[in-house]
Amino acid sequence: MKAVNRQIRLAARPVGLPAPGDWEQVETVVPTPGEGEFLVEISYVSLDPAMRGWMNQARSYVPPVPLGEVMRAYAAGRVVASRHPGFAVGDHVTGPFGVQEYAVCDGRGVATVDTGRAPLPTYLGALGMPGLTAYFGLLDIGRPRPGDTVVVSAAAGAVGSVVGQIAKRLGCRVIGIAGGARKCGWLVDELGFDAAIDYKEQNVEDALHKHAPDGVDIYFDNVGGDILDGVLVHLALGARVVICGAISRYNATTQVSGPRNYWWLLIQRASMTGMLVSDYADRYPEATAELASWLADGSLRAREDVVTGGIGGFPEVLLLLFSGGNTGKLVLEIAGSARLGRDG
Repeated sequence: MKAVNRQIRLAARPVGLPAPGDWEQVETVVPTPGEGEFLVEISYVSLDPAMRGWMNQARSYVPPVPLGEVMRAYAAGRVVASRHPGFAVGDHVTGPFGVQEYAVCDGRGVATVDTGRAPLPTYLGALGMPGLTAYFGLLDIGRPRPGDTVVVSAAAGAVGSVVGQIAKRLGCRVIGIAGGARKCGWLVDELGFDAAIDYKEQNVEDALHKHAPDGVDIYFDNVGGDILDGVLVHLALGARVVICGAISRYNATTQVSGPRNYWWLLIQRASMTGMLVSDYADRYPEATAELASWLADGSLRAREDVVTGGIGGFPEVLLLLFSGGNTGKLVLEIAGSARLGRDG
């Protein structure tokens, strides 16, 4: 039997949380690479909050995923056929391969990775876009100094957990905001955060009075909304706010108002800056090497929440991002029943 390529395509623009009817699972023939191309058998698909924004027909930093096209996603896998001089059969690679079992690529945006240094899923997390986002957002925009108080929201997620660990490594006091006692315990007991605030059970503003009595020097924001408003009131003089994401508003069905407490940026002569990791593409090798060295010496810990479900599990697993059902980097393991080199 000739192997097939199972894909998840965007069938409709979601309203609120993505629903089963917003997706179509399609089977196509596994593509053949042309001159200057190679074929990747995908092992893991990265699930990221930004994917929700890519589904909307709205002006953003990248065009929306067209209806009827394979859902955009970063993924990791192995080269199984190649007519490209820079990629050999057997190479492990990461890139924007989409939610499918196989992808033909010309090499743009693709990186070869060393699975002897770290497991393949880690290159979608701490050694991938989330780790790079944390690295550049904190270091270049947050500009941490020893003794700074750093607060990070969605702290038990792929980006936030790395931000907090880097800040601790640099001698900062780190406070994480996360949902649930289990996640907050993980941040403090395993990752070494100085404190954690459970936004589901605690008033964030009251908790910051306790944990950051002298104010917040750096706020790394992944959620926006009420939590952003609560932290703005506690900014220290000259604070830096890094805007990385706004997961609280991604599935909103009504107009979302801006920060109510932005006045505190003026009062504290603070700055608020948005960041996209793609702006630092020419520095990825430098950052990846440093992150890998921190993993090797134990000052950075990676956690991948790998869910086995195959391509068909994508719509349901994606929703874990918005329910708080995952800890660390959420990854979908692909386990197709007809893969090249197995029964093809």
